[in-house]
Parts: sequence; C-alpha cells; structure tokens
Amino acid sequence: MPAMSFPSLPQRSFCMIRHGQTTANRDSIVAGATDVPLSDLGREQASALSSRSWDQTIALYVSPKTRAIDTCRLAFPGRDFALHDDLRERNWGEFEGQQVQDLPSRHAEPKDGETWPELVLRVHKAVAECCAKTDGDTLPIFVCHAGVIRATMVLAEISGDAPSAPNATPLFFRWNGVGHDMVEAL
Repeated sequence: MPAMSFPSLPQRSFCMIRHGQTTANRDSIVAGATDVPLSDLGREQASALSSRSWDQTIALYVSPKTRAIDTCRLAFPGRDFALHDDLRERNWGEFEGQQVQDLPSRHAEPKDGETWPELVLRVHKAVAECCAKTDGDTLPIFVCHAGVIRATMVLAEISGDAPSAPNATPLFFRWNGVGHDMVEAL
C-alpha cells in the first residue's frame, strides 16, 4: 500500500490517555465502535491516575464512549471535560465483536466500517479543533482509544505500526520545535 500524506498536527504539546482496560480488552474482543464497560481492573487503572499531579493547567477532551468517559471521571474526579465525537475509536464494521486475533491489518477496509485514512483524518480534525480551543499555557489531554493514539502517532510521524497503547497511561506528544516526540509518563 503506498504511503499516504496526512496534515500536520498543531505545533504544541498535548497528552493522550487510552481508557482503562475494558471487558472486551480483557476477553480479546474487538470493541471499536461498540460501547463496552471498563473491567474491574480498568476502573482501578483509571482511579490510580487520580493521584497524579500535573505540572500545568489542563483541559480535558474525551471520546463519547462510556469507557473513555468513565476513565476520565475516575482519573480526574470533579473536573469538567468536553466530549468530542471524533475522538471515538475506529468502527471495525464486520469485525466488531470478533476475536482480536482475527482482525485484519489496520490498512484493510472492513465492510460497513471505517478505513484507516478516514480514522487518521478524523483524529487530526479532533486534535486540531481541541488544541485551537485550548489556551497556549494549558495542556490538552485527550482520553480516548488505542486506534486514536495510533492515528496520532502517524500524524506525528512517529510510527503507524506500534502496538496498542497501554491502558490508563499518559502519553505525551511533546512539540520540540520541528516535530513531536512521544514519551510515556513515569
């Protein structure tokens, strides 16, 4: 498949957090567009984030999927957040509810689903819109999904074939003046 050219990310730093483990993650099921709950472990993972201190003011942007909303509420109790529909996970169409091991390459075009380029462009739109609404001294934090993070990595020219992001772990996309570096929070 030929390499595609995608628009550039905003020239600023931001953070992405994949939701806590879900029942589908636990059972190796493709959830994608399907709304699934956090597992007990996922709730613990999200709650553990609530003790983290942030070095600057933050703005929270969240996928409309229950797993992301619940992660945000547990990780950032009492804080306001904005839902953004374009932060939702990829719709895997005919593969929704199937075993992860049966999932084709992310470059496949699943019947009744979303293509990889459609996902990447949708994620770009979400990140660009949210960053534009966020004051320059405020860190945008996106509580989202593995596919959204992987699409962001492509947009940052980091990698498109990385494994799924860890659950409930802040990943910082730091603007270094010429591009983005990604680092996992310690």
